[in-house]
Amino acid sequence: MENKKEFLARTFFFKGLSDKYLEAVSRIAHVKKMRKGEFIFQEGDPARGFYIVYKGQVKIYKESPSGKEQIIHLFGPGEPFGEVPVFAGFDFPAHAMALTNGELLYFSRQEFLDLIKKDPSLALNILGVLSQRLRQLVAMVEALALKEVSERLASYLLYRHEQTGAEEFDLGMNKTQLASFLGTSPETLSRMFSKLQKLGLIESRGKQVKIIDREGLSEIAAGIKPFSV
Repeated sequence: MENKKEFLARTFFFKGLSDKYLEAVSRIAHVKKMRKGEFIFQEGDPARGFYIVYKGQVKIYKESPSGKEQIIHLFGPGEPFGEVPVFAGFDFPAHAMALTNGELLYFSRQEFLDLIKKDPSLALNILGVLSQRLRQLVAMVEALALKEVSERLASYLLYRHEQTGAEEFDLGMNKTQLASFLGTSPETLSRMFSKLQKLGLIESRGKQVKIIDREGLSEIAAGIKPFSV
């Protein structure tokens, strides 16, 4: 693993911290291995600390009594997860599972709170992350409750395009996971991808997508342009 301090300095959570406090944070960052398919924590587990993905990918999801899975978020390198219940004093409200082999950095709640008392700027960084997470959650609830599946898919593709800043980008998850994230079936999602390609809005090959007509895709995301499969 590369120098922990250098890695943490590039994460949104710790960006802008002084070298002194980056050193202190790196000392309480404990490296944990994860294996594909293993639980990192389960819903209802006590939240005694939070994590930052160093290598690999983690999914956060809820499961209905019937076993239906709803993906809430996927996290990759540099992204923190599990921090909200730690600072709010609640148990974990969802499951976290490793989607790949990889490594995590684990921060004990008590050790981290001790650092916050010493450096208020760290608390400001955390507030920024939590407010961003809240906006994402509100947007997801709005999409699942009010938007058609076609609008959700178009919105997600535009989001990934902006997030990666690339003309051609990776979906960030496989299509089965994306169907769960968007609250639809893999079959419906596949038909929608085919329709978007026939309309000349995107090109899609496996997990790789290229947006051809951004304006047209934006119209579908906003519910302006009719869309049927």
